[in-house]
Amino acid sequence: MSIKIENVEVFGWEAAIRGARNLMNSWKESDSRFFDFGSSEGAAEYKHFHTLGKEQVKLPMAEGERLGSVRDLIGQEDYMLLMNMSKGGSEESKWRRMIHVQLDITAPLYWWKEFDTYKVGTVSNSCSTMRSIHEKEFAPEDFSSEHLLSDPGCLAGFAGGDRSPAEVLQLTIDMLNTTRSAFLKTNDKQYWWQMIQLLPSSYNQRRTIDLNYEVLRSQYRERKNHKLDEWRQYCDFIRGLPYSEFITLRDTV
Repeated sequence: MSIKIENVEVFGWEAAIRGARNLMNSWKESDSRFFDFGSSEGAAEYKHFHTLGKEQVKLPMAEGERLGSVRDLIGQEDYMLLMNMSKGGSEESKWRRMIHVQLDITAPLYWWKEFDTYKVGTVSNSCSTMRSIHEKEFAPEDFSSEHLLSDPGCLAGFAGGDRSPAEVLQLTIDMLNTTRSAFLKTNDKQYWWQMIQLLPSSYNQRRTIDLNYEVLRSQYRERKNHKLDEWRQYCDFIRGLPYSEFITLRDTV
């Protein structure tokens, strides 16, 4: 399974821009527009301004639609200020910490182990493996296995090569379900331990994440050419965020 990203929300632009201008007391020079989509008037104002304001603002993607349904429009003056600060290093670009991204990610445990190195500026609430591992029967779609070889003869000639990796995973799934059944019938913790210690790192876990554009900058810079497919897919997601050039710096820095 490829990494799955859902329920994306991006917010914080108005406060971030206001804070970026605090150093120079230049709030009056701000030329961005922010729209209240809790009212029909706000939606209508956005539609009207998006049509007429193309020379005054840096627009998101076509018709303002980007991941997370961000509808804020950053003006030319604010855009240049934020971009220059983004290129100025971690101290000048600290405004990026105020742009929050909340999302759900489903990914294999081996990917989460690397994601967990990003502790600062990140909050994660996960489905509990310890508490809920026995709640449903294990199935092949619960695991990332797209690269596993399935030809029974793929490892012929190598020691222990009488089964394909895909067959071994299926045997593991069968054993997980056997120990699950034993645990459900007996409530004996020894069978619970079999599931915990036998569970492959390809098992997919869902987490709800809160992070910011500064964390995303670090992740993108360090992982965009990673050998794991999941990291490259995640970096593709980052490039699709509103005004992602503040994160990627258009890959020039």
